[in-house]
Amino acid sequence: MALKRRQDGDPYGAGLGVLEEESESGGRVTAPLGMVDVSGPSMQPTLNHGDQVLVRYGARLRPGAVVVARHPLRQNLLLVKRAVERRRGGWWLLSDNSFAEGDSRDFGAVPDELVLGRVLLRLRPDPVWLAPAGWLERLLRRRPLGRVPGLATRFGVFTRISPEM
Repeated sequence: MALKRRQDGDPYGAGLGVLEEESESGGRVTAPLGMVDVSGPSMQPTLNHGDQVLVRYGARLRPGAVVVARHPLRQNLLLVKRAVERRRGGWWLLSDNSFAEGDSRDFGAVPDELVLGRVLLRLRPDPVWLAPAGWLERLLRRRPLGRVPGLATRFGVFTRISPEM
């Protein structure tokens, strides 16, 4: 899924803002935030063409996270994909829509320096959290909560992708 870049003079090319939080050492850490517009069907049903998402650049990634990355072969093109697993050479990124092309099945693992950040939430049309905390994700995958239809999806937990290929 390609992204349309917003022209705000932002070095990341996607809106402005800063998130500030406490670090483990007690100091303040800032992480830039950006808003991007989604283009294309490759992340359906999670994201649709025209959705607007909030991205935290430089965020720690884990398997299952929706990420923004530069295309490894055309680095002026930004992608939104799901980080499935770490492999030699970087992250294995796949589309949620298995019929869509343009993911690691075509171009291989994406180097760490090309993975820019993690999508936190969809802002428009309807806000949906896409980056649950690890403890919440584990809780929503277990019984009895794991059996409630749509609950895990509403909190951004996605488990249908296999890293095979």
